[in-house]
Amino acid sequence: MLLYSRCHDRMCMNATQSRIPEETQVQCPSQRVQLGYSMLRDGHTQDAVALGVDLVAAYPDEVHVLVFASETQFAAGALEEALVLTGRAVEASAGNAALKLRKAGLLIQMRRRQEALAVANDAADAAHALGDGQAVWQAASMIVNCNQPAAAIPRYQQAQVLLGDVPGLLYDLAVAQFFTGDFDAAEVNLDRMLALVPQAGHALYLRATLRRQRPDRHHVDDIARRIASGIQKPDWQAAAFYALAKELEDLGEDEKSFAALRKGARIKRATLQYDVSTERAAIDALCESYSTETMAALSSGSAADSPIFIVGMPRSGTTLVERMLVQTGNVQSAGEPLDLRQLVASHTQRVLETQAGLSASEASLWIDFDVMGRDYLQGVRGAAADRAVFIDKMPVNYLYCGLIRKALPNARIIHLSRDPLDSCYAVFKTLFFNAYHFSYDLDELAEYYIGYRRMMAHWHEVMPGEILDVRYEDLVTDASGETRRILEWCGLAHRAGAVSDPPVGTPAFVTASAAQVREPVHTRSVHNSRKHAERLATLVRRLQEAGIAVD
Repeated sequence: MLLYSRCHDRMCMNATQSRIPEETQVQCPSQRVQLGYSMLRDGHTQDAVALGVDLVAAYPDEVHVLVFASETQFAAGALEEALVLTGRAVEASAGNAALKLRKAGLLIQMRRRQEALAVANDAADAAHALGDGQAVWQAASMIVNCNQPAAAIPRYQQAQVLLGDVPGLLYDLAVAQFFTGDFDAAEVNLDRMLALVPQAGHALYLRATLRRQRPDRHHVDDIARRIASGIQKPDWQAAAFYALAKELEDLGEDEKSFAALRKGARIKRATLQYDVSTERAAIDALCESYSTETMAALSSGSAADSPIFIVGMPRSGTTLVERMLVQTGNVQSAGEPLDLRQLVASHTQRVLETQAGLSASEASLWIDFDVMGRDYLQGVRGAAADRAVFIDKMPVNYLYCGLIRKALPNARIIHLSRDPLDSCYAVFKTLFFNAYHFSYDLDELAEYYIGYRRMMAHWHEVMPGEILDVRYEDLVTDASGETRRILEWCGLAHRAGAVSDPPVGTPAFVTASAAQVREPVHTRSVHNSRKHAERLATLVRRLQEAGIAVD
């Protein structure tokens, strides 16, 4: 881990106002640096910053002094200063690979992805020349964080040559291959990993999702044996049951599949601290704050770019629309960046620092939407090769449709909807690891889905005509017609081609649906949930009580 992240965890500590101890003035620089790190650990951030400034003035070419000073600036939230000092440390060290990785990590946190990509590749070259496989591996992971899994694969392979078959490295390589569609290679690497770590449930699950399992080619017995032998880590145990459920479903063993799914979900839910009422309260607060009158009164941003937001519940067809748009050749995908949510949170926090009596949703009304829109574009455009028209396919951005309209007035918002029971079942049977915590309990899933429906109905009410609804069922039955409608909405030229065919080449889809999206468009998932109608009865009843029709 970068020390930057450890410093960041301490940023919320209160800095004291005590002056720097006089004895630090007579110690050697190494001793003073160690004292400075103690200051940071104790929460004396401003004292550490002052010491760092003094040390850099006295020892401007000392690498460890420059690194310490950059850490203090980072802890104080002065990221630009931290970056400058890190760059000076890189130069003073004659291009040390570890320091280049620090710089790349800082650039990623600053959302300067194109710069981070260049520095990470530079660091990988330097580390590879020194035979430092761990550093090459770290650089590859940073390249993936810049939405470039294809570019990361040869770096992971360089690290593999240097380090051998390290389980974590094999998994990271397999994930990158999964995102880029090289499923056979991913399976080979996962099998290698599982030979070394037989209980690695996350590897079992990824292997199960690489393809549709067949009666003559599956891992059901293998997964069952591993589960029976005892898997100690709850997260791995849950993942193993999800893997078993997925493969059993592929083989038509629906009752056994759902039983395994319930076990996996129950184990996973027990590992989480989560309250769905908190998310429902946030949705309700947004609905109350963003009225028709409020939307009309808020000032808008001025950015000319036209990003395309694809929103909705996860597993509702968002990746399929992304694929269809990418296949036209008119637009680049930025994947599923977290930027919008993070920017809404940070800009809202700035308001709360001066108007503490407001709720978060009320404070968001005071955001400088022009600044936020520009901040967003500056970061996310870099994940899409600096294209002016790009796709942000983070489904949960449905929460921020009104804020998108104000921050980015030229943006296009596409909302994917799906049969309610199909939508909920598709979410329930997917292991999202550290996301979508509502997905592991049917009652919580129903509660969240009801909130989502309320939120989207509200956005349509307060900003009519600003969101294009696309039904998953229409998309898979009339792919060409729906693609033309979507392109017209986005103001993009239509290019003749079989959009229902698998994508040509190896575009990356950084999503849980990376395997399914490479199949020809099909309708087999329409009403697929009905085979579990009795098992999902409590969820159906909860939806119907909320006025949501389930046929």
